[in-house]
Amino acid sequence: MPEHIFPIHDRMVQFDDRCKRLNQRPICLWFCGLSGSGKSTIAIGLEKKLFQEGYIAQILDGDNIRNGINANLGFSEADRAENIRRVAEISKLYLQSGLITINSFISPTRAMRAQAKAIIGPKYFKEVYINASLEACEARDVKGLYKKARSGAIKGFTGIDSPFEAPVQPFMNIQTEAQSPESCINQLFEAIEPLIQFKADAYE
Repeated sequence: MPEHIFPIHDRMVQFDDRCKRLNQRPICLWFCGLSGSGKSTIAIGLEKKLFQEGYIAQILDGDNIRNGINANLGFSEADRAENIRRVAEISKLYLQSGLITINSFISPTRAMRAQAKAIIGPKYFKEVYINASLEACEARDVKGLYKKARSGAIKGFTGIDSPFEAPVQPFMNIQTEAQSPESCINQLFEAIEPLIQFKADAYE
């Protein structure tokens, strides 16, 4: 650390106190999967479900982030890795504030996701594979991106001319071709609720 940097973490409101105030335990759900697999749809639905049940969550979505804090990044391998690194650092800040974070990013390589896990911390990082085949995603093509990639208008598009490395042992593998968004959301909520329920004795 540079000698002119003086962190003040020890003088700020502490993590345990934030958890007590919010009555929840934070985690980071890291959704990964091909474009069109259902990441954003499920993230939005889960955020609403959590809110209805009294939990406070924050979505970080690929398109939103690239329209703001990461607007200066392109889609080279280096820029994509930097995009994920910045998102992980933002997620860590949300976690330290006691918030549940739902990250919706293609994050195509295992190395990118491993870096995010290292930044956020294995205790809080929960990788969720939003799993749909390339054929299904391309058939949906809700943003028209696959058509552009097939025509050559978009280069380095994940699933077409850039690889996607599926998670080996994700926290959850959500098969979006086989079930409705509502079923996926409920499946996720049931899995994470034991993790986010506040238990006072854990902080005493």
